[in-house]
Amino acid sequence: MQTVICAKWGTRYSTDYVNTLWSMISRNTQRETRLVCYTDDRSGIDPAITTFDIPELAIPPRKRKSTWRKLAFWQPTLEGVAGNVLFLDLDVVITGSIDAFFDYEPNATFCVIENWTQKGRRIGNTSVYRFKVGAHDYLCHQFEDDPEAVLQTFSNEQTYVSRTITEMTFWPRRWCLSFKHDLLPLWPLNFLKPPGLPTSARVVCFTGKPDPHEARDGDWPCPWHERIYKHVRPTPWIGQHWR
Repeated sequence: MQTVICAKWGTRYSTDYVNTLWSMISRNTQRETRLVCYTDDRSGIDPAITTFDIPELAIPPRKRKSTWRKLAFWQPTLEGVAGNVLFLDLDVVITGSIDAFFDYEPNATFCVIENWTQKGRRIGNTSVYRFKVGAHDYLCHQFEDDPEAVLQTFSNEQTYVSRTITEMTFWPRRWCLSFKHDLLPLWPLNFLKPPGLPTSARVVCFTGKPDPHEARDGDWPCPWHERIYKHVRPTPWIGQHWR
């Protein structure tokens, strides 16, 4: 049994994002696989998806809705899961088989994307990562010992993890692509050409805006003065995969 986990809190993403993630997982594996969603609201989630409450984390209230909450998954134990699990952000589009993510470097306890905007600096992007439950629980403990010191030192959760973890392995470069940094044509061609999709891609990640459903429809929500360069053409392949 392969286990994929995700997290949904607050209202940034609708329940449809959880259900669509499960649909994409089901179509892109040849093995028995389950999705476990840790959430603060189970309403509308497909009953085929296992749900648990989001693990507690001693985090300052101002950061409770931020990605810092993902540190809770580094605790010694997680309800309902054990061993190696694959974490996927909700705002990803699965475009190829996910089975290789479970086979790659089987002895590694943390495999992650090399962050697209910080190449060569050993910073992982935690949109897609595999980890062994409990193997790096010190990440959680060190944060909870002095969260304010950590928050003052590191700009975000993935930088803290990358700089603190004792072992890190990057996925093959072409498996996990950034929609904006790898696929969106450079300005001004983004006004003329839709983003392409390489056959090597297994997961496409949508950091910030636009979200998958927005990019699919050619919509990039942004202030009016940024629309001179923030533009995406309707992108049919998103609709083919993100469903």
